[in-house]
Amino acid sequence: MFDRPQISREWLGRSLMALSTAATVLTAVPAAAQARSDVPTFNKDIVPIFQRSCQQCHRPDSVAPMSLITYQESRPYAREIKRRVSLKTVYGQRGVMPPWFIETNIGIQKFKEDISLAESEIAKIVKWVEGGAPEGDAKDAPPPLQFADANTWFLGKPDLIVSSPEVLVKGIAPDWWGDFGESPTGLKEDRYAKAVQYKEVSPAPKGLLKSNSTEQTLPGQGKTALVVFHHGSATVKAPSDEQRPSDSEGGGRGDLSLHEVGRNGDKFPPEAGKFLPAGATLSWNGHIHAPGVPGADRKARLDIGMWFHPTGYKPKYHEGTIQLGSTEVDVRPDSDYQRYDGYWVAPQPVRLLNYEPHMHATGMRMCIEAVYERSIETLNCSGYDHNWVRNYQYDDNVAPVLPKGTILHLIGWFDGTAKNPNLIEPRNTTVYGRRSVSNMFGTENRAFFLTDQQYEEEVAKRRAYYEETGEPIIGCPACYKPAPAPPAAK
Repeated sequence: MFDRPQISREWLGRSLMALSTAATVLTAVPAAAQARSDVPTFNKDIVPIFQRSCQQCHRPDSVAPMSLITYQESRPYAREIKRRVSLKTVYGQRGVMPPWFIETNIGIQKFKEDISLAESEIAKIVKWVEGGAPEGDAKDAPPPLQFADANTWFLGKPDLIVSSPEVLVKGIAPDWWGDFGESPTGLKEDRYAKAVQYKEVSPAPKGLLKSNSTEQTLPGQGKTALVVFHHGSATVKAPSDEQRPSDSEGGGRGDLSLHEVGRNGDKFPPEAGKFLPAGATLSWNGHIHAPGVPGADRKARLDIGMWFHPTGYKPKYHEGTIQLGSTEVDVRPDSDYQRYDGYWVAPQPVRLLNYEPHMHATGMRMCIEAVYERSIETLNCSGYDHNWVRNYQYDDNVAPVLPKGTILHLIGWFDGTAKNPNLIEPRNTTVYGRRSVSNMFGTENRAFFLTDQQYEEEVAKRRAYYEETGEPIIGCPACYKPAPAPPAAK
């Protein structure tokens, strides 16, 4: 989604490859007296993997509990790294690192900013650890990455920054979800946003945190977490209904984007933008989670940075949200693999932009299917770990293009037993609710809602792509049909 190599603290949210220090302070891998030539080395083979998928968070003064920049920093955790990356083959993939849960044996596989490890990379890490975790020649190491500091916006300086009202978060308190005020944008003319990014501003009390890179910052474990917002959103409110665009003008209305722990910002496709009329205000909604530490009271707010299309820009597509899921969730404590289903019928042709499963602590796995005519096609399946909320944004060439009347079918599996380490109290039945100790089941899918002409154009482009590449067709039923013949000459 974003260009590299510029990397920020928000890249992939606040938790990429966050290994639990309680589990990772293990005996170091025995030093190999002499590294065999067939054993991968840290400098030549492992550092490139860490740079792409780990170091964005595993570095000094970042949000992960240890640094994986140098060999000396990484080697004590080699055994735990091997264990975590190997969880890719375990049902639900809970605890896998890096936290990317898309199942690779079914459905669409091309996503923007995919930081998952290939099987060959996992095998290389395993072989490195089992071979004694040798360092190798320093001359084989790639140049170190240059990281932006915590105050840097990922896309550069925003065109506009709007801050939410401050809220007081007590050190010990139940979690809370609701509206917490409005903020004027100060816009003097209508504009369309092409990208947005949230930043949480919630400094811990002075002296409470000595470092940002220790196990004391892990959220939800009775420690002094760096973050207190589980998620939040800013909804655009126009001064009057007359200032809202019609559906034919595009400009998805409502939430600008969604902020979640572990979720990236949004860079919208160039054919779409988020409409902000002159004089608009932002209405804030958030889910706040106290750290559970006496004396850790703090004031917190959300800042949202916005980058705009040029003045006079008009979007090509109408972009909106697909609300897919169910509130009829009743997860029992006596069994795992408990299944629930949700459905949504497309009122017009759509092009899906992302797949973002959302469950809570009992969630284990989710699949999304597309049903058209007599065909049922699995678009994606993924594991789920409520410690990381992942937003999988489809590559433009493979995003599903679905006809009017398509039924999207969502399937979720839950584990309410004591085998699930994410549960606070596994003896309780849990139902749907807004708090973290309750359940949710759904997706936050964004989509282009297409006209008939736009749908035909999208199908033609997609058919040409598949013919050129020979890739399997997934999520484009009309691509199987022959292209219409040109009109006969008069």
